[in-house]
Amino acid sequence: MKGWLTLLALVAGVAVAAEPTPALTLDVVLAQAEAAHPDLDLARAQEAAALAEQQLVASLDDFRITLEGSLRTGRNAYYEDRFHPDNQIRLNARKTLFDSGRQDTGERAAREESAARSLQLLDIRAQHRLALMARFFDVLLAEREYAADTEFMASAYVSWDNAKDRVAVGQMAQWELADLEARYLDSLARRNEVLRGLRDKRLQLGLALNRTQAAQEDLMEPKLAGNERPLPELAPLWAALLAHNPRLAAQKQLLTAARHRIEGVRADNRPSLEFEAEAAAWTRAASTRDDLSAGVNFVWPLWQDGRVDARMAREQARFQELQAQYEKLQQALHQALADTWEEIQTLLGSGRRSSEAGVVKSDLALDKARAEYEMELRSNLGTSMAETQATRLRRRGVEYSLALAFARMEALLGMPLEEVKVEEK
Repeated sequence: MKGWLTLLALVAGVAVAAEPTPALTLDVVLAQAEAAHPDLDLARAQEAAALAEQQLVASLDDFRITLEGSLRTGRNAYYEDRFHPDNQIRLNARKTLFDSGRQDTGERAAREESAARSLQLLDIRAQHRLALMARFFDVLLAEREYAADTEFMASAYVSWDNAKDRVAVGQMAQWELADLEARYLDSLARRNEVLRGLRDKRLQLGLALNRTQAAQEDLMEPKLAGNERPLPELAPLWAALLAHNPRLAAQKQLLTAARHRIEGVRADNRPSLEFEAEAAAWTRAASTRDDLSAGVNFVWPLWQDGRVDARMAREQARFQELQAQYEKLQQALHQALADTWEEIQTLLGSGRRSSEAGVVKSDLALDKARAEYEMELRSNLGTSMAETQATRLRRRGVEYSLALAFARMEALLGMPLEEVKVEEK
C-alpha cells in the first residue's frame, strides 16, 4: 500500500506543478487550417505570382510611351567639316494593333495557370487540415497510452515493493524478487519512452499550428459524429473525384495552359501590326527629320533560324511532361480512393467489433479482479485496470482512424461525402 501512496504522491505533485491552460478542441485546431503556415504561404506566393503573370500578359498590347534624349556632337561637309551640336529629344508612343494571336494565347495560358495555382492552394489547405487532425489524434492517443503504461508501471512497482516483505519473512525466493524488479524497470523504461513520444507528438502539433513551441493545452475528446455516415460504393465516389478533386483539376488546367503556349509559339512566325507616333526636337534642322510623325509598322518574321523550333520543342516537351503527370496522378488518386474506401469498410466492420469485444473482455476481467481484490484472494487489480485502459485506447484509436479516413476521403473527392450523387437501384 505504501508503494501506491508514493506513486500517487508523485503524480499529484506533477499535476499541482502544471500550469492550468485552456482546453484545446478539434474544431479550434481545424480552424487554424486557414491561418499562416509555411506550406500555405508557399502556395499563396505561387498563386500571387501566377496572378501577376496574368496581369503582365494582359498589358502587352497597352501603349508603350518612352522618352529618349541624347547630347552629342558631330562634323560633316555641310558644316564645313566642323563639329556642330546634334542634340535631340524624342517622345515615342507604340501600341500593338494585331499580333496574329500571340497575346490572346498568352492570356489564356496565364489564366489557366492562375486558376491551377488557386486549386492547388485549396488542395494544400485540405492536406494541412488533415495534418492538423492527425497531430491532434496523435496527442490524444499518446496521452492515453501514457496513462495506461503508468498504470502498468504502478502495478509492477507495487508487486515488487510488496515482494520485498515476503522475501524478508522467507515466503518468496530472491530470484522471484529480482524478476519482479526487472519487470518494474522494463515497465518504467517503456513508460518513459511513451512520455518522450508524447512530448514529441505535442511538439508536432505545435509546429502544425505554426508555433515555435509544443502545444501545452489539455485536449478535449472530440465526439466524431461523422463516423456514423454511410459509405457509398466506389463507382460514384470515383466519378465525384474526377469531377471535383482540386489537384486533378489543377493538373488539367496546367495542361490547357501548355496547349495555349504551344499555339503562342506557332504565332511567332506570323505577321504583326503596330501603331507608332512620335514628337521630337532637334538642334540640327534636316528635311528628313519630322517634328511630329505617326504611322503603322508591319513586321513579318521570315527567318528566325532555330529559335522558334527550339521554343516549340521545349513547350511540347513540357506538355508531354504534364500529360504524364496527369495520368500518373489519376492512377495515384484511384489507388488512394480504393485504399481509403477499404480502410473505412474494415474499420466500420471488423475493426469496431474487435475493439468492442476487447473492451467487454477487459471490463469483465476488471470486475473479476475487483471481486478477488475485495476478498483478498489476489492483488492484480492494478494490472487489470491498466489492461482496461489499453483496450479502451484501442477502441478510441479505431474511431480516430475512422475519422481521419473519412476526412481523407472528402479531401480526395473535393466535396462533402453527403453531396456525392448515388444512383438509386
